[in-house]
Amino acid sequence: MSFESGSVSFRMFYVPGTLPETVHERFAADVLGSVEYLLDEELHGWVGQRHLLDRDITEASAWPSGFLRLALCQAQRKIPASLLRAECRIEEMVWMQAEHRDYINRQQKAEIKQQVIEKLLPTMPPQLRGIDFCYDPKAKMLYASALSETQLDAFQVNFTKTSEAKLIPVDPVSAAWKEAKCRADQWPRWSFAAEQWADTAPGREFLMWLWFMSEAKGGEVALADGGKFAVLVEGPLLFDQEEQGETSIRKGEPMLSAETRAALLSGKKLRRAKLTLARGGEEVWTCTLDADQFVVRSLKLPKTEAIDAEGRFQERMEMIDTFRQAFLGLYSTFAKLRDDEKTCKTLDAEMKAWMSARPSRKLAE
Repeated sequence: MSFESGSVSFRMFYVPGTLPETVHERFAADVLGSVEYLLDEELHGWVGQRHLLDRDITEASAWPSGFLRLALCQAQRKIPASLLRAECRIEEMVWMQAEHRDYINRQQKAEIKQQVIEKLLPTMPPQLRGIDFCYDPKAKMLYASALSETQLDAFQVNFTKTSEAKLIPVDPVSAAWKEAKCRADQWPRWSFAAEQWADTAPGREFLMWLWFMSEAKGGEVALADGGKFAVLVEGPLLFDQEEQGETSIRKGEPMLSAETRAALLSGKKLRRAKLTLARGGEEVWTCTLDADQFVVRSLKLPKTEAIDAEGRFQERMEMIDTFRQAFLGLYSTFAKLRDDEKTCKTLDAEMKAWMSARPSRKLAE
C-alpha cells in the first residue's frame, strides 16, 4: 500500500486528544464483514495493512513501528455497464420475438432490466476499494488517502464511529488557526489584478505566495524553528476564479506561457501546481498540491537507507512528518503575513510588481 512504497497521496488530519494504545481493538471489532453474500449494498469495514481482505487486526499488525496503520475497505458488487446493456438487449430481443412485436415499451424494458440485474449481480465478484490511513501518535497527526469529498465523508464517519475520536481535516482555515492563531475565514478579500475579482481563497493565495517566494525571493524560506527549505513551484498549472472558471496550462513551458500571464492579469489564482521542497540540497520532496483543501498528491519522498521493510516504513513516515512540518511551517509564515494589514499591503505591492514583470512567451501552435 502507498505508505510503504512509491509515491503517496493523502489528506492530513489533526487528532485532538490521544487515541488509546488499545484503540486497535475497536477497529478489530468493526472489521470488514464477509463479502460472500454481498449484493447491491455497500459494505464498510476495517482491514489490516497487508491487503484489503486482511481481517486479522492485532496489536502487532496494527501498530508497526509505533504508528497505527490500517485501512477502511469499501466492498460492493457491480455489473459493468456494457455487460448490463448487452444482456438487457439480448433479453429484449428474445421477448419481442416471443411476442411477435417489433418494439418494446418502457415498462417492459424496466422489468427486463431488473430481471437481468437479479440474475447477474450474485455472479459478479465484489469490487474492493481501500482508504489507507496512518496515525502518528507523537505528532497527533493522521494521514489518509481520502482524496475525494465522498471518500472524506465516508472515512470520517467510519473513523469517528469506531474510535470515538473526531478528526479535523487540515485545510487552509483550520491550519491558519492551529499553526498561527489566525482566522483565515475572516481575511479581507484579495486580488492580484483588478479589484472586481477580489475574493478570499487562503489556499490559493498561499500557493501564489510560494510561487512568488520561489521566483522573486531566491526560493529559500527560513521557518520559525530555524530550519530552511528551498521552494519551487512548477507546472502543470491550474488557475481558478469563481466568476471566470478554470484555466489549465500543461503544454510547453507553463511558467513562461502567455496563457499563464493572461490568467494572472485576469485575477485568477493558482489552485493546483507541482510543489518541490528541498533541504540541504540532498533531501527533496515533490508533490502536486491542491491548494483549496491541502490535498497532497503523488508525494515523492527522499530515498530511504533501511534495508528491511519495517525500517523503510519508519523512515518514510519520518520523511512524511518532515514534509508536514515544513509545509505547515511555510503556511504559518504566510498566514501571519496575510493576517497583518500593513504587512499584507506591502506583500500585495511586491507580488503585483513581480507578476507584471514576469517574462512570458507565446506557446507554439
